[in-house]
Amino acid sequence: MKKVYANAAEALDGVLFDGMLIAAGGFGLCGIPELLIAAIRDAGTKNLTIASNNAGVDDFGLGLLLQTKQVKKMMSSYVGENAEFMRQYLSGELELEFNPQGTLAERMRAGGSGIPGFYTKTGVGTVIAEGKEHKDFNGETYILEEGIFADLAIVKAWKADTTGNLIFRKTARNFNPPAAMCGKVCVVEVEEIVEPGELDPDHIHLPGVYVHRIVQGEHEKRIEQRTTRKKEDA
Repeated sequence: MKKVYANAAEALDGVLFDGMLIAAGGFGLCGIPELLIAAIRDAGTKNLTIASNNAGVDDFGLGLLLQTKQVKKMMSSYVGENAEFMRQYLSGELELEFNPQGTLAERMRAGGSGIPGFYTKTGVGTVIAEGKEHKDFNGETYILEEGIFADLAIVKAWKADTTGNLIFRKTARNFNPPAAMCGKVCVVEVEEIVEPGELDPDHIHLPGVYVHRIVQGEHEKRIEQRTTRKKEDA
């Protein structure tokens, strides 16, 4: 089965459709699938629901899809770095389903494991719990959260072999693996592709059974908020 594609547009060919649910990996601007996001923008796919920890910044990452009004709804934890995200939400142009970060990651992981729902204490007594089933276990109240089953997962990894085994680097490992797991189709962009057997099995973070398509490319790796000190203070 062919998994390696020449570019992001080719890797997404035949899997995009209007109104789909996309799970996107990354944390801030770390480990985001920037090439695949740009390809979705260029494809013009619209009315998207995107499950992602955040939505990048105004001119990068998922912010590109907000600029073109291709996103109908965001399922996110954090909106603070994207002014257009906040503007569209406050003006009623964008639906927003807030999720605590751990809950969002677990909803993705649950979907990828075939688990339709789970109970958590996170959010009990807050607006997060409104309209959700409550249940007591051992005298403690929990709320029911549903697993996320996405039509497409787009993620960024550091290395892959041609069968789809993935290695992530540092912070990029938080949301990318669960996002990859919950997609009916998972498309991955990587910095390097190697042959089977070249990756140490003990270093593989996500097995290739979850991965359907891979593309290698160059990445900008933009820093979200650059903080520096004067040289004499360092």
